[in-house]
Amino acid sequence: MKVKDILCVPGLTGFFVDDQAAILAGAGHDGFDYVGKPMTPGFSSIRQAGQSLSVLLLLDNGDVAYGDCAVVQYSGAGGREPLFDSEAAAKIILKYVLPVLQDRTVESFRELAEEVDRLEVAGSRLPASIRYGVTQALLDASAKARSITMAEVIRDEYQTGIDIAIVPMHTQSGDERYTNVDKMILKEAGVLPHGLINNMASKLGKDGEIFKEYVGWVRDRILALRKNQDYNPVLQFDVYGTIGQAFDSDVERCADYLVEIGKIASPFQLRIEHVMDGKSVAGQVKVSKELRNAIKARSSSVQIIVDEWCNTLDDIRLFVAEKAADVIHVKMPDLGGVNNTIEALLLIHQSGLGGYCGGTCNETDRSAQVSAHIAMACGAIQILAKPGMGVDEGMMIVGNEMARTAALVDFRKQK
Repeated sequence: MKVKDILCVPGLTGFFVDDQAAILAGAGHDGFDYVGKPMTPGFSSIRQAGQSLSVLLLLDNGDVAYGDCAVVQYSGAGGREPLFDSEAAAKIILKYVLPVLQDRTVESFRELAEEVDRLEVAGSRLPASIRYGVTQALLDASAKARSITMAEVIRDEYQTGIDIAIVPMHTQSGDERYTNVDKMILKEAGVLPHGLINNMASKLGKDGEIFKEYVGWVRDRILALRKNQDYNPVLQFDVYGTIGQAFDSDVERCADYLVEIGKIASPFQLRIEHVMDGKSVAGQVKVSKELRNAIKARSSSVQIIVDEWCNTLDDIRLFVAEKAADVIHVKMPDLGGVNNTIEALLLIHQSGLGGYCGGTCNETDRSAQVSAHIAMACGAIQILAKPGMGVDEGMMIVGNEMARTAALVDFRKQK
């Protein structure tokens, strides 16, 4: 089966892109929007509608394989690429990617994906967002050519030795951090609620008191609402470096605070994402490793997750080598080609650390479906229920795709 042509179709994402710097600096809300001037280059306002681009590979047998280009919600922050422009991306794909893929066979995913992921234009690699969408489409094409699922393509080509299985879903509340938690509990999300603790003054508290109260509320809400007493989700919160802000980037004080939060979260396991901002890749490795060691020295079970400044496969290799986190968020759009996500998750799995197959609320239904196959095939400990911040939609898209895939794989085993 060969690629005959490519169509590029601009579309919407499941959420918005936000200027993280302006929000951390205290930008206020005006309804759903933010007020104030943007601080990150490329933003014309603090909150902007997200753009996507569907890449459709037209195959010579009449089939169509596709994937979606997208970027994370906080574009331009933490060393990430700037805002995504779907029209500009379409022009790049048709000018530089189409000639590489036209009339190429698609049975093997890995080889073609790595070629596209390494492709350079004027001495620079293609934007990660473009590599992300194109390689999704290549994975879909390989699955169609071989009449198997995308998860099975990964299992076979990478010889993972990992059983394809359903992965716990991690849900995000967005700013609806109370109502959405109820949805998560009633639908028994495996990991919740993210919480969007992205401002120290209003969401963490200058001494962390607001966050303490919220963690206690989430714990009590689970105990009150759960229908099944065996339902024991992991509590995971993303604090966007605000704990480091509150405690002057003092590792020992941050560790003491996290141990206290861990006791409040009990009897549930607690994971905290991006406790402190290291300002660079090397800086993040250093502070994350020190913090993890400080928590261990206190005999606490609290786990830390690295996210910011961990944007590429090479970055992830550094964090794994230094054991600088308990869980590593593989933020898929940042890594470019999904071949990089596959390699990252397999590396993390082999290291004994936890691989979080993540991404952003600012993705699409298609990228979420592809992500489900990758998480299932690569031993991820959890996957983001994406896109959007409404809980229901992301859990449906990712959960149903995993259920269908698991059923197909199990059916084939019985044949």
